[in-house]
Amino acid sequence: MKNSRHAAVAALCKMRDHDSWSNLVLDGFINKLDERDRAFTYALFYGTLTRAAALDACIAAHSKTPLHKTDFAVRVVLRTAIYQLLYMDSVPEHAAVTEAVACVRLMRKSSAAGFVNAVLRSFLRAGKVIPIPEGPPQTRLSVEYSCDESLAKMLIDSYGGTIAAEILADSLTPPPTFLRVNTLKTTDAELLYLLQERGAEAEFDENFPHNLITRGQGALHSTPEFLQGLFHVQDRSSQLCALTLGARPGERVLDVCAAPGGKSFTLAQMMENEGELVCCDLHEHRAKLVEKRAAEMGIGIISVKVADMSLPNPDLGQFDRVLCDVPCSGYGTMRRRPEIKYKSPDNFAELPGIQYKILEKSSNYCKDGALLLYSTCTLNPEENDNVVDRFLENHKSFTQISRQTIKPGEHDGDGFFMALLKKWGESSHED
Repeated sequence: MKNSRHAAVAALCKMRDHDSWSNLVLDGFINKLDERDRAFTYALFYGTLTRAAALDACIAAHSKTPLHKTDFAVRVVLRTAIYQLLYMDSVPEHAAVTEAVACVRLMRKSSAAGFVNAVLRSFLRAGKVIPIPEGPPQTRLSVEYSCDESLAKMLIDSYGGTIAAEILADSLTPPPTFLRVNTLKTTDAELLYLLQERGAEAEFDENFPHNLITRGQGALHSTPEFLQGLFHVQDRSSQLCALTLGARPGERVLDVCAAPGGKSFTLAQMMENEGELVCCDLHEHRAKLVEKRAAEMGIGIISVKVADMSLPNPDLGQFDRVLCDVPCSGYGTMRRRPEIKYKSPDNFAELPGIQYKILEKSSNYCKDGALLLYSTCTLNPEENDNVVDRFLENHKSFTQISRQTIKPGEHDGDGFFMALLKKWGESSHED
């Protein structure tokens, strides 16, 4: 397992150095490993990343060197070793320590080998205990569930201590993978049969139509079924977002911030590939990915446009339904992207202004009677309720049909926010 441990440490270091998304960094390392080492590296990488704050607390409790003065690569080696000691029973304690010392040498940090050995031996002698600090609730939660302290405070202030703890606890759980069946090409039963024949652990989702559930981390994107466009990967909450907009065959529908395209593809299936679905994105390369995948899935009603939707685009015309799924802090997806947990809400302070601008411009594409759905995958009320409240206050021709915050774990899906609005027209407003 030497190569797999080193791969996990190297990937974690590269992720910090380049401020990159975890999945993009890890893919470059595990593709070079065999299947057994790949699974171990995946578990060690994401386990360590998910619990980094708690692991750092353990290091700090058994190190004479302050945490901020510890070489980052050495700290990562210690994190991975402590994670193994706490959560990977298949790794003997002596092996975890020995491999950590070997790994720090492999990282060309041989002078730290004694330090790594001493910290880990001290941690073992103390009974492998995570030190939960005294102080305000957010301080305790930040270590217990590994997150930025200001994020914990925001969740406590917004939802109360009990629900905040539940949200953060969910971020420590491995997420299932949901496969949205492409009803334009296949049926639920046929896709399930094909995947099970291939050895995938898939089952029908009894709570969501045209949805399958899989566990584990199979290479779904390389299966013939994916390449043939028989399904796309989409979380339950994201599917619910598309279902809430309720697009129908023959309508003209706009997806304002479409990439990577999951909601657009579900909308096209709901429309039975009849009508027009305009998909916009700010970045050309992301827009091209939507276009390519739509073609693979046999979707003919999608037209993709590169556009900054915070600016007016009058050539787009008017629509029956508009999906405004805006860029956000992503706190609802922490179990899938644990790196988000360590970002303070202050890092996203400019987002509500951008989100409001996109929502306001999106409303201009609504014909009288049109539905406008504002959505995010975050749990920050500043990006959710506050944006919608401000919009409704300033745009009296729109009324709210529904609003909901989905907390992580509900429907076994990601955290999500949705507000469905309707344009009545200035002279036809209904109570």
